[in-house]
Amino acid sequence: MQYSNRASAVDDVVRQIRGLIRERGLGVGDVLPSEVELAAMFDSSRNTVREAFRTLKAYGVAESRQKVGAVLTDQHQNAMCDLFSFAMEISVDAFRDIQGYRRLTEMNLFDLLADRLTGEALAEMEAVNAAILRTEDAERASELDFEFHRLLVGAAGNRTLSETYGMLKPVIQRLMLAGKSQRLTLETVVAEHRDILQALRCRDRIAFVYHMDRHLSAGLEFIVE
Repeated sequence: MQYSNRASAVDDVVRQIRGLIRERGLGVGDVLPSEVELAAMFDSSRNTVREAFRTLKAYGVAESRQKVGAVLTDQHQNAMCDLFSFAMEISVDAFRDIQGYRRLTEMNLFDLLADRLTGEALAEMEAVNAAILRTEDAERASELDFEFHRLLVGAAGNRTLSETYGMLKPVIQRLMLAGKSQRLTLETVVAEHRDILQALRCRDRIAFVYHMDRHLSAGLEFIVE
């Protein structure tokens, strides 16, 4: 019961700090009042305020800076990404579930992309794709592979979808890392990406779905039971 009361007190202070941020119109880079000041404002202990700060830091809302104090940040997505990566068991089933999520999202982007995709976005994806063959590092190749797909999802213009995809980066990138040490694999990935881009240029729904399906299915062959 004592632990529950303490957790509740910390939650209350977190809510009060959030209210203070809204009331004062504070934004990224602004400094929050000190622990002593907040403890007095909220009639709370410094330990409780300190725990509330830790909660805000865990969610990427604030960070401690030497000689400055607690500063508001905008690292929520990165914090959630780290948390997801730490908490999720990286298993064969997890990989398959993630690939299933990608099939449900990426293969159904055509209508949004057909309306929103610009020549500039296509050129950026082409440049990222070309860079995959210029790297000799498997880790870097997987980063570029993820960036290609992130740009593709981002071009659809759905912010929630883009943020969700970004939070899955650690797991998706580990999936993409499989087989990247083989030159033939890199050449195949790049060729499949080109087919996807060509289908988008032609606004060819059937070709887009076909090449995306083939591309996502190919990634599973490297996942060992």
